[in-house]
Amino acid sequence: MTRFCYNNGRIQITPSDACLLHCVADYMEMTEDASSFPSLIKLTEVYLLGIPCWSWSEIMSALRRCQDFLPSAISSGILDRIVDSIAGRITTAGAGDATPSGSSPESSAFRFSCDTTSSISTRSGIHRAWWFDDLALLNTDMIQQVIASMVLQKVDNGMISRFLFYYLKCGAHGSPSEKRKATETAIDLLHSLDRSCVSCKGLFNILRVASSLRLSKSCHGRLENMIGSQIDQATLDSLLIPAPIGIGSSLYDVSLVLRFLKSFLASVGEASMPRMNRVGCLIDSYLAEVAPDPSLEPSKFAALITILPDAARDSHDAIYRAVDLYLEVSVHGELSEEERMRICCAINHDKLSSESCMHLAGNPKFPSRTAVKALISQQSKLKSLLQNTDYAPPKDSKHKKNRFDNNKLDCSMDTEKLSTQLHEMQWRVTELEKICKKMQTQMGEVMKNTISNPSGSRSLPMLCSRLIP
Repeated sequence: MTRFCYNNGRIQITPSDACLLHCVADYMEMTEDASSFPSLIKLTEVYLLGIPCWSWSEIMSALRRCQDFLPSAISSGILDRIVDSIAGRITTAGAGDATPSGSSPESSAFRFSCDTTSSISTRSGIHRAWWFDDLALLNTDMIQQVIASMVLQKVDNGMISRFLFYYLKCGAHGSPSEKRKATETAIDLLHSLDRSCVSCKGLFNILRVASSLRLSKSCHGRLENMIGSQIDQATLDSLLIPAPIGIGSSLYDVSLVLRFLKSFLASVGEASMPRMNRVGCLIDSYLAEVAPDPSLEPSKFAALITILPDAARDSHDAIYRAVDLYLEVSVHGELSEEERMRICCAINHDKLSSESCMHLAGNPKFPSRTAVKALISQQSKLKSLLQNTDYAPPKDSKHKKNRFDNNKLDCSMDTEKLSTQLHEMQWRVTELEKICKKMQTQMGEVMKNTISNPSGSRSLPMLCSRLIP
């Protein structure tokens, strides 16, 4: 500016200082009417018209300089022209190309930089575009402006999301507050992209480091919603997230997984059954991992089983094995009958295999009512099988008829066997109900005697001995 004033308005303008000179001239109102010198605003404006002809290194130099006076660059409209040019070049050159064919031919230094970057990407196995390293040097506020322009110019959302993950991984974010700001900005930008173009693995990587950054509640919620909306792409290892210290005593953060599933159901509903089935298989594997945890609350375990619709699973064998494993833990063996029933009722007996049904019927860890339901379901399946196979064979297939009769006889024997077991279980339930009523009556008598004779005592073993036939 001093050179301009003391050199009669003659000054050499370069891409690195054109934006600064324009903003200063605009602030000082250096028009032709204000002095006898040529208008500095007009000179810089004419120079800025050549932005499309600048080389990539020149335009990046101007962009980095704008970071020092970002509010003025935004208000003057210069920043929009620069970032639009950058987004246009990325789109024209191809976001994933190894070399920027759309850059100016005189930028030999830039071409050398791109060749070097490309070779590094190949050796390290990291897939990144030619412009990643240049933009990764920008601060968070500038990244927000550039990405917004790229979205408007329809740059591939998948490439944008990969850049944002790369920016968080290798960007120069010094203090914890700067890291938090960069992470929150990246999450907001990722949230504006097409969800199908955002890597679920990358989101989980952000989630792992986000816990130590103390992100805002709203930002953390957006991150969870993005993960939940595509949890069908997740892996079991991704879901095994340790529970926060000081919140409960369980090993894994089951509440977080439940929030993921709620977001998934809210985003897809029950329309996409293939995705729903994948999530069902994933949660079955997750149940097997968390079931042995002695600190896992029954309500959360039951919520994990029941949160997905019944159509999400073709078989409930995995659920049965998880429930069996959960009840086998010594601490869970002390659950009340009501808690056991709440968990066991989540099993759809019609979707259990014959082996699982038979195992459940003789499993002492399960309530008797559940065992009876399993036997009834198995008996119903056998009857349905007999009805479906009850047809007249062709006259010329005597051998097939004999084989059919043998199969039918085997099914009848299985049905009789299951019927006998069913009657035994029903008798067992009836006897238990009688004993329960008898205990209630005798407990009432004990309470009356205790009230009428406070000094008297009657031991519990005597009460129990009356129940022995």
